[in-house]
Amino acid sequence: MADSTDKWSRVAALRPARLVAHRAPRLGAPEESDFLAQLIGAGIGKNQYGEHLSARNWFPSPEFSEASPVALALLSHGREEALSRRTRSALEDPSRWLFLDTETTGLAGGTGTYAFLVGIAWWDAGGLQVEQFFMRDFSEEHSLLHQLSSHIAQRPVLITFNGKSFDWPLLENRFTLTRAIPVPRLAAHLDLLHPARALWKLRLGSVRLVELERQVLDAPRIGWHREDDVEAALIPQLYFDYLRGGPAEPLAGVVRHNQMDLRGLAALFGKISTLLANGQPRPETPEEALDLFSLSRFLHRRGERVRAQAACEQALASGLPAAFRPPASRELAILAMRQKDYARAATLWEDLIAHPEDVLRACEQLAIHYEHRVRDAARAADYTRLGLKKLRLLRARPENVFAAGRLTRLENKFQRRLVRLEHRMKNESDAVAAPLLRHPSDAPSTRTISRRL
Repeated sequence: MADSTDKWSRVAALRPARLVAHRAPRLGAPEESDFLAQLIGAGIGKNQYGEHLSARNWFPSPEFSEASPVALALLSHGREEALSRRTRSALEDPSRWLFLDTETTGLAGGTGTYAFLVGIAWWDAGGLQVEQFFMRDFSEEHSLLHQLSSHIAQRPVLITFNGKSFDWPLLENRFTLTRAIPVPRLAAHLDLLHPARALWKLRLGSVRLVELERQVLDAPRIGWHREDDVEAALIPQLYFDYLRGGPAEPLAGVVRHNQMDLRGLAALFGKISTLLANGQPRPETPEEALDLFSLSRFLHRRGERVRAQAACEQALASGLPAAFRPPASRELAILAMRQKDYARAATLWEDLIAHPEDVLRACEQLAIHYEHRVRDAARAADYTRLGLKKLRLLRARPENVFAAGRLTRLENKFQRRLVRLEHRMKNESDAVAAPLLRHPSDAPSTRTISRRL
């Protein structure tokens, strides 16, 4: 009996231990001589690699959002069913999302560029918890990276703005150069720059985070402003001045700049995920109609064709600016074709013939439609001839010299189609004029003729 008990006790010992909730490590009080720590309200973070400054702040957050799994799948550039089980589980759990933004010693990257301030944020207790790690000297980098790594282990879904191209590759490089702290493993990385560019570039032109806060998020309504913000281009020099013994006061503005970026990032994530999950409210202005058209294109590229078509139709019906109506009609025609609504697509292509940028494609699509679907060779030939006429006019313009190769290929394509259509029309004409002289394979059988007689 004792042996059996001992055996089962050893088996029980192999069970995984219950997960313990992550607790933020205690911060030491800064020394009186550490003016920077006192200035930014930071404590001293300590671990086996040394020290760094750590500033913690919590904000009641109107930008809090429990994004739907569908929206997260769209943000992560894939459909929900295509995600791995680990990724889907992490994306569906808001407690595992981590916003990240860095301030660095330069924008060029490489081994000589340091992230001297790393800000992270997560939703907690209905608000946004922000923690910022600051290294007072390059010797504190290992301590900072170790602390960052422990947070990413708890929250492996990283959310950034241009972080896939800059922030995270830089941090990966810094982790690798330590030769002691492994690069944290991410479950997913959502970069909001790309969906923001797709959703608002048509209206805003610039999709800098500051512009998005002002034009899309309505920052004053949410409760923050950047009137006294530090220019991002000046931040590296302010840090180098501090390292050389310069004043610490300007770095308080840098810390606040990073804090505002994190809050804006969280608000932007909530805005995008809500937009993708629920759609754009009915537009009341041309600008809102333009945003709805951008949303339809974004959904189309990610396979949400039904929603994309509905959004595009609503944008056109809601006062979309005249300059964007042809592209919207083109998008709607493509969506109609993919939904196999060929009659609707043909109507849209016919409207687009009047627009110089779309006439060639419209002629080609209409020629295909009438040749293969309607079986009207004469009308298909008419659209083919119109396409050829427009092509020759374009080739005669000197500004189109660089497109000459493409235009030549398209002209050859139209010519082959026209030859084929004219041959078909001639055969059909001959068959009507002399039905008994048709090709034997096309003529009625002897039995059929005898029956008619």
